[in-house]
Amino acid sequence: MRFLLVCSLFSLFVVSSLTAQDKRPREYGIEFGVLPVGKNNAITDVPGVEVGQVTVIRGDSVQTGVTAVLPYRGNIFMQKVPAAIYLGNGFGKLAGYSQVEELGNIETPILLTNTLNVPIVANAVMDYILQMEGNDGVKSVNPVVGETNDGGLNDIRGRHVSRAAVLEAIDKASGGPVEEGNVGAGAGTRCFGFKGGIGTASRKLPAKAGGYTVGVLAQTNFGGVLQIAGVPVGQLLGNYYMKSTVEGSPDGSCMMVVATDAPLDARNLKRLAKRAMLGLARTGGLASNGSGDYVIAFSTHAALRVPYQADGPLQTQEVLHNDFVSPLFLACIEATEEAIVNSLFAAESVHNKIGSADELPVNRVLELMKTWKRLK
Repeated sequence: MRFLLVCSLFSLFVVSSLTAQDKRPREYGIEFGVLPVGKNNAITDVPGVEVGQVTVIRGDSVQTGVTAVLPYRGNIFMQKVPAAIYLGNGFGKLAGYSQVEELGNIETPILLTNTLNVPIVANAVMDYILQMEGNDGVKSVNPVVGETNDGGLNDIRGRHVSRAAVLEAIDKASGGPVEEGNVGAGAGTRCFGFKGGIGTASRKLPAKAGGYTVGVLAQTNFGGVLQIAGVPVGQLLGNYYMKSTVEGSPDGSCMMVVATDAPLDARNLKRLAKRAMLGLARTGGLASNGSGDYVIAFSTHAALRVPYQADGPLQTQEVLHNDFVSPLFLACIEATEEAIVNSLFAAESVHNKIGSADELPVNRVLELMKTWKRLK
């Protein structure tokens, strides 16, 4: 009851930012790749996956938040999911990496926030796990918390994402459509010289390729030369890295969370995670020197869950053969590309005491898409 009361009181001080655009790129006729999307074109199309977000916007200097991704609703510490993390460029503060790398599983919800809030968020995740029924004897927790630096639009030194916000994001997580743009951990981010944010997408493989689903959620806060469905939008709009009259930095970060219901072990999940970087590259991202580009991949396949206490010395599992993972790789690339672009289409302009970021001029982009024959 205390947890629910704290979350309810906290929510009174949280302002949720609605997305600026009425439609996603695909609804305008922009298509990415060749594979079909899932029902909601979101990471939550992977069965069991839930997303919760709390956006913290106050006054003229606080523009931040937290996003929670749950592989499934339940005691994930006692039934861990196979997972892997790939470092595209390691200029970041991803908590929990070493244990995932060593053991090949994740035992907490995955949280995204801003750079200086990582310790606060990690502490809240530990509280969440320790208070769960059945975890009375737990003495070690490995929270997985990713970040991007939203200090260009947010009073990041104030560390305004509280423990209550984290617990609320986890508690309110659900399946179905996922809000994009200036929400959660994407509230204060910038991308390709425009306002960035949270974006998500999914792909559903045909039955002959296993019928599996791959979903991606991205927190976009990086630079480069924007491309949308192969069109050099950044160049055509005159807003891109290395343009002689625009000395914008490509630094920042992109956190990418990849979920699938395919029976992949940690080794092939890392191979899948690597392909998300190819999706980022399709959008014109370059993983610059000052960018923290991480991919967290996990499988929700129930038969592959790892129990906290083993029943015996041997563990028998059936995993997908190497020869059958290529369709998943393509799905990951396409979903990552679309998730990043979705974050841009949904984001709205922010101008405050800390800084400014204009939203992507969607109407101009659509004109370019039409000229380049990219509208279906």
